[in-house]
Amino acid sequence: MTSLIDVIFLLLLFFMLSSTFTRFAEVELAAAGGGAGTSETRPVYLSLGMQTLRLNGEEHALDDVAVTLNETKFEGDGLPVIVALRAEVTAQRLTDLLAVLRGVPDITVTVLEAT
Repeated sequence: MTSLIDVIFLLLLFFMLSSTFTRFAEVELAAAGGGAGTSETRPVYLSLGMQTLRLNGEEHALDDVAVTLNETKFEGDGLPVIVALRAEVTAQRLTDLLAVLRGVPDITVTVLEAT
């Protein structure tokens, strides 16, 4: 008769070897560094609500933000983007916005606390 500890050990090995550890989606976040001086480029202000998205005060759809930001930035210059969150914004809504912004090259995104 097999002892209970042997059965538990075999089950543990089976589940450890048969499971996969994959990451479904990642959003890279970096902590703010020290001030490196002022930039000549004016930042773009994004106000994110649960149903609304305003880019410099103008209403936009989530899918149109990448196109508008590509038109806004100048050749060779990075574009700072400041994202202000409303209190009702969920983490999924913020993640959707960050996924869209990831497709825009040469931007620096700063997320402010919810108000």
